[in-house]
Amino acid sequence: MILAIDIGNTNIVLGCTRGGKILFTERLSTDHSKTDLEHAISIKNVLEMHGLNPGEIEGAIIGSVVPPITPLFRRALYKLTGCQAMIVGPGLKNGLNIQMDNPAQVGSDLIVGAVAGIAEYPLPLIIIDMGTATTICVIDEKKNYIGGMIMPGLRVSLDSLTSRTSQLPRINLDPPKRLIGKNTIECMKSGILYGNASCIDGMIDRIEKELGQTATVVATGGLAGAIVPLCNHPIILDDELLLKGLLLIYEKNR
Repeated sequence: MILAIDIGNTNIVLGCTRGGKILFTERLSTDHSKTDLEHAISIKNVLEMHGLNPGEIEGAIIGSVVPPITPLFRRALYKLTGCQAMIVGPGLKNGLNIQMDNPAQVGSDLIVGAVAGIAEYPLPLIIIDMGTATTICVIDEKKNYIGGMIMPGLRVSLDSLTSRTSQLPRINLDPPKRLIGKNTIECMKSGILYGNASCIDGMIDRIEKELGQTATVVATGGLAGAIVPLCNHPIILDDELLLKGLLLIYEKNR
């Protein structure tokens, strides 16, 4: 059984696979104050909740965009399983041809998503990851990672709006009853949700125009489920995309 962990700025996604099948996917809050022992206890609790024994783990891989937490998780996994986890980054084969000015600056989450996307979906491909930031990466029909975009995430935009205005309240992300809001809450929900959906639709249009062809569009990330249903473009929602990519990279380097 292989354990895959994706460490993001807001959430940590972890999942296990056995025989190529993902057994579960769970999310934990990214907490900079926890020790390696506390992380080990959290992982152990998740495994046991799904009826799994940490002793069954034979390998692990970590993708992280939060460098200070990465070594803590590696030590936590070693304490829990005795396995030295692979870390996505220089030294690990991923099979990507990254056509960026500085390929080493491409985040591990983008690399992992691209590896899974190329393996699973028709090309060219647009991958949208909606988390703390909304990232878009583009893979052409020859499997080249040709670039992308980074934008403020939905929650970051909403938190900025409410923290910088005196009379706008904090809201949940349930979809509004109508596009044209009739009260402050509806107006805010419409603006943040339909505004982000319109941004995604507009970016897809511009990317496809630059590519000169229609692309497959895949979305992942903790906030994708709130936005994808509101978009006009057909978008595949794949919550397990990054875990799939981590497992593919693990197999390439096993």
